[in-house]
Amino acid sequence: MSHETAGRGIDPVEEILPAPRLFTLGFQHVLVMYAGAIAVPLIVGRALQLSPQDVAFLISADLFVCGLVSIIQSLGATQWFGIKLPVMMGVTFAAVGPMVSIASAQPGAEGARMLFGAIIAAGVISIFLAPYVSRLLRFFPSVVTGTVILAIGVSLMPIGINWIFGLPFGPTAPKLVDPAQQDWLNAAIAAGSAPEGVKLLPTVPNPAYASSQNIIIGLVVLGAILLLSRFGRGFVSNIAVLLGIIGGGVLAASMGMMHFDAVSQAAWFAPIRPFHFGMPIFDPVMIATMLLVMFVTMVESTGMFLALGEICNRKITPKTLSAGLRVDGLGTALGGLFNTFPYTSFSQNVGLVGVTGIRSRFVCVAGGIIMIVLGLIPKMGALVESLPTTVLGGAGLVMFGMVAATGIRILANVDFAGNRHNLFVVAISLGMAMIPMVAPDFNQWMPHALHPLIHSGILLATLSAVALNWYFNGAPHATEDDIRAAGHAAEAH
Repeated sequence: MSHETAGRGIDPVEEILPAPRLFTLGFQHVLVMYAGAIAVPLIVGRALQLSPQDVAFLISADLFVCGLVSIIQSLGATQWFGIKLPVMMGVTFAAVGPMVSIASAQPGAEGARMLFGAIIAAGVISIFLAPYVSRLLRFFPSVVTGTVILAIGVSLMPIGINWIFGLPFGPTAPKLVDPAQQDWLNAAIAAGSAPEGVKLLPTVPNPAYASSQNIIIGLVVLGAILLLSRFGRGFVSNIAVLLGIIGGGVLAASMGMMHFDAVSQAAWFAPIRPFHFGMPIFDPVMIATMLLVMFVTMVESTGMFLALGEICNRKITPKTLSAGLRVDGLGTALGGLFNTFPYTSFSQNVGLVGVTGIRSRFVCVAGGIIMIVLGLIPKMGALVESLPTTVLGGAGLVMFGMVAATGIRILANVDFAGNRHNLFVVAISLGMAMIPMVAPDFNQWMPHALHPLIHSGILLATLSAVALNWYFNGAPHATEDDIRAAGHAAEAH
């Protein structure tokens, strides 16, 4: 597809594919991100001690806003909003810890109003901060960019691996003091972001973890993707991930691992109304906390956009980066308005662009439309949700590995022989990225306010790579793009 497009002189990012292909490729993006999209509202809704009906509403609202913000980001609403690359937006997991803390301290509708007030305010402020964050782009030469993208792929790997083996991270099943919260923790673990402060009793063996069924399904999906990518032609090769997931779903259903009770109970239509829990409450401390989360989100988004730019052969300038980061802020403000959470670009979908080779941003526009439909029709969302996460495991291994491989490809152009200090930048920063994965409780004695910052391996790797590159290679000079971006920011403000 990409070679044919190049041969016709068409920019692959701007190509509008036929409607059936757009829908199929968009649906492939939706399947890849769906598990992560529904996990955060499930976790936070349970932390707020909301009713099952309200938790279901949070999930529908999240899907609706996911679709809306994905369209804005990929299509480009104006010159100020949207990076105009194939991006799917979803709730950031960097916000889970602070949001659960807020919800635990103030549960119920009152807590929801305070949480959404903080999210709205942080989103609006982030829109105005985006141009200044984008001016940091000069601090991302190839050695830093490659290291950050490699760290993103490595940080995602545990999620894909545990999708294959099952929900828990290990061969034991944690028990909660309150058994009613068990599914809350399971959802958090499945998303790779278990909430802080959950008190566990001694663990017990979990026969469901790494069962032969899970491993077989994961291998079948992985094998199908590899076969279709190698021997498939044209469009079949492009949708290898989707076909592999569908095949895994059929196999899982035949093994009795899929249940459709939630589908029969779900409604056919449910409108998404703003301020479902009442008018928001704006608490300065909570707003400051969510602003820290937004800083983490924008730094992580910068890495995602740089990775996507490499995959799509598009240069990311301070101006385009500002437009992308503004959508993080706009999406977060819309999230609070429609009773959902902060948004960022989903890295697993960046990996999918690399796997398929389809760079058209209109594919993600189609994916956004599908997400909106899923949000408005809960029965359709419940059908997709019935897919076991183990089916996504084989696909996750491919896609997350593709992100890491993109980082390695960038690092291949870095001068390591003539400048051995670049080795220190990569080695130490990659180690920093692995700290939250290997030692998730390393921050237990640190101030709670720092947890949102230091619990992100991507952020730790980014800060380390930027600082070490400055230490060894000197402070970067402002480019012409930076100077123009500073002028635009001054005019805008």
